[in-house]
Amino acid sequence: MDVELNSIIQFLADMMLPFMRISGMFATMIGISAQSIPPSVRALLAVFLTLVIVPVVPPVPVTDLVNVGTFVLVIQQLIIGIAIGFVSMMVLNSFVIAGQIVAMQTGLGFASIVDPVNGINVAAVGQFYLILATLLFWTLDGHLSMIQMIVISFDAFPIGDGWWTPEQFREIAHWGSWMFVSAITLSLAPIVSLLIVNLAFGVMTKAAPQLNIFSIGFSIAQIMGLIVIWITMDNFTAHFNTQWERAQQFMCELLRICPT
Repeated sequence: MDVELNSIIQFLADMMLPFMRISGMFATMIGISAQSIPPSVRALLAVFLTLVIVPVVPPVPVTDLVNVGTFVLVIQQLIIGIAIGFVSMMVLNSFVIAGQIVAMQTGLGFASIVDPVNGINVAAVGQFYLILATLLFWTLDGHLSMIQMIVISFDAFPIGDGWWTPEQFREIAHWGSWMFVSAITLSLAPIVSLLIVNLAFGVMTKAAPQLNIFSIGFSIAQIMGLIVIWITMDNFTAHFNTQWERAQQFMCELLRICPT
């Protein structure tokens, strides 16, 4: 049986370009983008998802795999996938920043461990928040939502026939500001509580100068910080749900679809 060269090129293009978009999402998506996940595992997941998606994706308008036009299409697919995964990663980083803010305010920032996502040392409180947020992401089927978004993106931005406007790129950049807003909101209660504790230490120092408040204040601040973190833990799920719903809404706006 003779197979035409054009059929082989079409098959490779239909596989390669969706694979690049899916790989871009996996490179920045919550959980799968962690450095603890081997690249071979991400590649196998991308290949498997590509094989599932390709039958429902329209044929790619590519006649030559080795030219500038195909290279531009590959870059476009990578950018689309990375942008979709970037939105989810900002949700996760907001809780890491919140944990670092709380750790700095309580003096717990001296305890640091390696972050498996970014490969750098972060405060233990931030790593604790990171683990909780990641577990909530999997529990709430966030990975299924991300797969749904990447599948819908092939209808919103067909390969070779759709691209984002400069305003949408600006909106993606502005989305990063919500990371800091959410981090401050989550850490606001611990910050205010520890501010009250520090004010109490100041009053005690003025009232009884002979007491060496600074020698015991550090330990008390750490203990109070742990207590405040424990008390405010009930709000963690609510903050994550709010931030994740906002991220899904933003992805729907990028893909020009109505939220479901």
